[in-house]
This record gives sequence, C-alpha cells and structure tokens, in this order.
Amino acid sequence: MFSMNLILLGPPGAGKGTQAKIIMDKYGIPQISTGDMLREAVAKGTELGKKAKKYMTEGKLVPDEIVIGIVKERLKQKDCEKGFILDGFPRTLAQAEALDRIMGEMGKKIDAVINVNVPEEEVVKRIAYRRTCKNCGAIYHLIYNPPKRPGICDKCGGELYQREDDKEETVRERYRVYKKNTEPLIEYYKKKGILFDVDGTKDIEGVKREVLDILSKLSHP
Repeated sequence: MFSMNLILLGPPGAGKGTQAKIIMDKYGIPQISTGDMLREAVAKGTELGKKAKKYMTEGKLVPDEIVIGIVKERLKQKDCEKGFILDGFPRTLAQAEALDRIMGEMGKKIDAVINVNVPEEEVVKRIAYRRTCKNCGAIYHLIYNPPKRPGICDKCGGELYQREDDKEETVRERYRVYKKNTEPLIEYYKKKGILFDVDGTKDIEGVKREVLDILSKLSHP
C-alpha cells in the first residue's frame, strides 16, 4: 500500500484548499490545516488545546512548540495511517525540522512537497477584486465573476463590500510575509529532492492535471 504524506505550499489565493480537496477525494487521505487542528484540539480540551486557547483568545500567534505538539497528536490519529495532506504547516524552517523529527519517531517520511507557484500580481488580482455580500455572504469577483449590477448581490440584492484582509495593501503584506518565511522552506525541501513546482496561474483543471501527474508518478515509480 502506498502511503502518501504530502505538504502543500503556496501563497494566499493559490488555490491550495481546492487542490487538497481533489487529492483527498482521489486518494482518500485527510486534508489537515493548522487552523482546523488548533480548533479541534481546543474543542476536545486536550492539554495542548488548553494552552493554545489562551493565545488564540488574545489574538496572538500560537507558539511553535504548541503547534508542533498538536500536529503530532493529529498525525497519530487513525485516519492518517494511509497518509495526509498538510496545508498551512510547516510555515517556517524550525517547524519543518520538527516535522521531520515527528515523522522519524513514527517511522514515516514526507513523500512530496507540492509548491503551487503564483506571482504577486496574480495573487493581488485574485484576492483584491473579491467582493462579499453583507447580507448573504455570497462572494463575487469583479473580473471573473462580477455581479449583474455593480455593488449589488445577484442573489439577495444585498450590498457588496471588500473585506479588510482582501484589500490590496493587506494582500501584498501577506504575500511578502509568506515569501520571507517560505523561501528557506523551499530550499530545504529542494535539497531533499522532494519539492515539486506546479504552475498555479493555470485554471483549476490545469493545476489539477499537474498535481495528479506528480502523484501518479510517485505512486507508480
């Protein structure tokens, strides 16, 4: 049985969540996002969950050692036996090294790191042109999926607005932070020979074909 332990890297707006769902459906392995893991640990009231909650309620970043402990708890669950897709972790070199230690303790390894490349201008175009309905939460895109009438929701007639974290300066800052943290990660996995670059500027189908092609070669070497 081929066990597929994957990491998905990519800037905000790269479509990682969409691709993770495609992989999940095809291979039957869970998508694990850091946010989901933290919320689950808090909900279950685990020791680490209680520690994480303190930081989360104060709006602070949860320290590495807590996040790493929660990742370790999650990867030991039964649904991860056939593999998993990590989305949003590791974010730093220290986290990547800690993940290697966890995997080593479990007698496993990361099989592939899929890096969805999307340049800054494309990320800005994807996110900064989003508009959300104040009333029903429907999401539009001024270029790809505009409303019939400017500023008004097709579904309920509500007012469309731009979320704070969708504003251009915020998007550029998120991209800058992502690049700064991820460059060392990319080098780290490149040296291990498990990094695979994918062109994230293609449409969903195009990216899906590239990703599944990589995974198919890995599962039938």
